[in-house]
Amino acid sequence: QQTGSTIILFTCTKNEYSTSVFNLFQSRTKRELASPLHLRGIRDPYGSYCQRRGGCCPGRNDQCTVPYLDTICYCDLFCNRTVSDCCPDFWSHCLGTTPPYPPSKLNDKVNSEDSTYKENCNLCTCGQNGRWECEHHACLIEDDMIQEINRRGYGWRASNYSQFWGMTLDEGLQYRLGTQRPSRTIMNMNEIQMNMNGNDHLPSYFNAVDKWPGKIHEPFDQGNCNASWAFSTAAVASDRISIQSMGHMTPQLSPQNLISCDTRHQGGCSGGRIDGAWWYLRRKGVVTEECYPFSPPQQSPAEVARCMMQSRAVGRGKRQATAHCPNSHSYHNDIYQSTPPYRLSSNENEIMKEIMDNGPVQAIMEVHEDFFVYKSGIYRHTDVNYHKPSQSRKHATHSVRITGWGEERDYNGRTHKYWIAANSWGKNWGEDGYFRIARGVNECEIEAFVIGVWGRVTMEDMHNHHGRRK
Repeated sequence: QQTGSTIILFTCTKNEYSTSVFNLFQSRTKRELASPLHLRGIRDPYGSYCQRRGGCCPGRNDQCTVPYLDTICYCDLFCNRTVSDCCPDFWSHCLGTTPPYPPSKLNDKVNSEDSTYKENCNLCTCGQNGRWECEHHACLIEDDMIQEINRRGYGWRASNYSQFWGMTLDEGLQYRLGTQRPSRTIMNMNEIQMNMNGNDHLPSYFNAVDKWPGKIHEPFDQGNCNASWAFSTAAVASDRISIQSMGHMTPQLSPQNLISCDTRHQGGCSGGRIDGAWWYLRRKGVVTEECYPFSPPQQSPAEVARCMMQSRAVGRGKRQATAHCPNSHSYHNDIYQSTPPYRLSSNENEIMKEIMDNGPVQAIMEVHEDFFVYKSGIYRHTDVNYHKPSQSRKHATHSVRITGWGEERDYNGRTHKYWIAANSWGKNWGEDGYFRIARGVNECEIEAFVIGVWGRVTMEDMHNHHGRRK
């Protein structure tokens, strides 16, 4: 391959190498597809690019570019995630390190037996026979699955997500969900009896965000912490306390407080139970996110960060923190508690009435491989992977917050009903962190186990918080 005045030789079989490169570029994000540069970030191994533009950009910045031969290259720290579109001097100028394939050693490196590159989630090695040998993991982001979903018209759109790129499907299920399926005893909880009568008007569209502005909290991002059990519980409790106190208290409760301190049969960022989370909120209580901020695991998600604060009883059912906030900039270490949770019927009308009267609810659901690439529309699990091996068709349990519902008509005039739910994968996933999912058919078992709760709110609490806000 000739690039400028530099000639690079590859020992791997040309056809196989070309196919690998084609597949690699086919799997890139939109940003990368618009800039199909060089494998491993090197095509013109010399020249100052990031240095010439005046510096590097932190995180991901799609405008942090420099003209490069017949295209552009990037100087933001995200480009190093895939090592496919960085400028040649990115490693030396931005990171202060040598490139993974130094120009002077490039031929030696590519011709050696341990030469490797990453194709999505699979590591490829140039073997003794001069052919690329790649792993065969099912990846969390599969370009053919995205294209097939969008081509067939299932009623929702799929998209690539850079935060999931390079992860295997097993890693997605292991690190991005984290709610253990409730035990048989918990699943047999009695449902509350709701009196539905003809006077109950359930509109075709309802969103808690509209009815209670400023009291419904935005979706969180659990990162690679397998703890949706803590995030969904904290989110529902936050909304319910805000609604119940009529806005005098609007706490964003801390998932990290639950992850680190609710250790009774719980696994922190390795998964846990929602019934255990509600037990802790009822008996011990938690502080706010501002006081005890989320700290994603730095090494293994199995790590459980040390509990930084507990609470103690101070009479009349009240509890008080035993330590200052882990965040030294916050001085409000108030403890928030809830009542025991109650289970709703799986009847969609009863769930709708509960949300409209009292606020968002918690639900568990089964997440399949195609849910990770959801972008917009009304989600239904698809069969696009039916022809693939079982390793590409897996699911695990997750928990989310349902905030409303609606319905829409398709071009054939058919009505499709949906729930509006908040996920915990950040606001750049789905519809600003939310997703819509088919309603009334127990899609992915989302109507099988739905939980409501009351915050433990007194007039004294409301008065104290109202005075503090003033």
